[in-house]
Amino acid sequence: MKLTVIGGGSTYTPELADGLGRLAHGVTELVLVDRDEARLAAVGPLSARIMRAQGHPARVRWTTSLDDGADGAGAVLIQLRVGGQAARDRDETWPLEYGRIGQETTGAGGLAKALRTVPVVLEVARRARQRAASDAWVIDFTNPVGIVTRALLDAGHRAVGLCNVAIGFQRRFASLLGADPGQVSLDHAGLNHLTWERAVYVDGKDRLPELLGDHGEEIAERVGLPPSVLYDLGAVPSYYLRYFYEHDAVAGEQREQPTRAAEVAGIERELLRMYADPALDHKPELLSHRGGAFYSEAAVALLSSLLGDGRDVQVVNLRNNGTLPFLGDDAVIEVPARIGRDGPVPEPVAPLGPLQRGLVAHVSAYEELALDAALRGGRRRVAAALLAHPLIGQYSLAEAMTERLLAENAQFLSWA
Repeated sequence: MKLTVIGGGSTYTPELADGLGRLAHGVTELVLVDRDEARLAAVGPLSARIMRAQGHPARVRWTTSLDDGADGAGAVLIQLRVGGQAARDRDETWPLEYGRIGQETTGAGGLAKALRTVPVVLEVARRARQRAASDAWVIDFTNPVGIVTRALLDAGHRAVGLCNVAIGFQRRFASLLGADPGQVSLDHAGLNHLTWERAVYVDGKDRLPELLGDHGEEIAERVGLPPSVLYDLGAVPSYYLRYFYEHDAVAGEQREQPTRAAEVAGIERELLRMYADPALDHKPELLSHRGGAFYSEAAVALLSSLLGDGRDVQVVNLRNNGTLPFLGDDAVIEVPARIGRDGPVPEPVAPLGPLQRGLVAHVSAYEELALDAALRGGRRRVAAALLAHPLIGQYSLAEAMTERLLAENAQFLSWA
């Protein structure tokens, strides 16, 4: 099977190559597609060396041509960042001037990223579908994953959204419990970057109370919240819930610290320098600081089950289709699903309590409006999405932030 990675010049890619080399025996060709030739020149050869070092026989090549890369592909993985770290830095900076968090996947920064990203991803997917195998799957790792995945599904693509939050929790909880990760399953429910771990099953027994009792403070520190929040909820929120539960405190911290984009840009410069070393044939330890832990394992598992009809359960982003009855069927949610050749089918999910249900419904409505703005443009649609976002939600504030968002992103928005 030929696997094509759009955005293959990303510093994440050696992580993916490492997972493919260890686990993806069915991949016969890996093609990295990127417009940035300099990045490809460093990332491509390293990815090939990593797979060779692990004894994987796949052909690895890289190209700036989307048509060449997608031709005959059995799966297309999209990991784009429109505007690069510079645009992300602005997403994380200017909202702070309005007293709101600066973040690349939620709030005003997240909307800006969606507006820049959705049209590009849809055009990439449209062109890839013309050249790829007729039954090829599109796997989206591009943030904001929920909005982008819904855009792909609405356009008729065979698409699944993927995030590494759930597998990160699974691996961390397995380590704390001294269990094999394969024994651990999660009651993980919500939207992308808006989820809660409500149970942690090992051989059918919920071990979450034990985890909170023995490791509550450590887990709370990792998700950036006070331990009392976890104890009160009886669940572990994703790290991104801190932007909602501790908004003002987080915004205050952000005003005093360099942006994550600036930090990542520095890491990427050093990674690319390391990648250029022809003797390097493994992913460097520094890559773990880039983010995306266990991304490769999640991607390989999803690919294997989609193409091989694995019928196992994995956490993905997919249509709601009645799973959360308070949302429309077309909404995209993040829950455990059984993965097979015909695509993911959501597993039954225990009802969300009113605290979670209200926030999920609120953010899902924002995502619907954000996608409408990304597809059709227009100042009023952008303002409506900002007004609907629970972290903004004030008319005059939404109006002011709309003007700023459009000014900051004018070069990326043909209609602005």
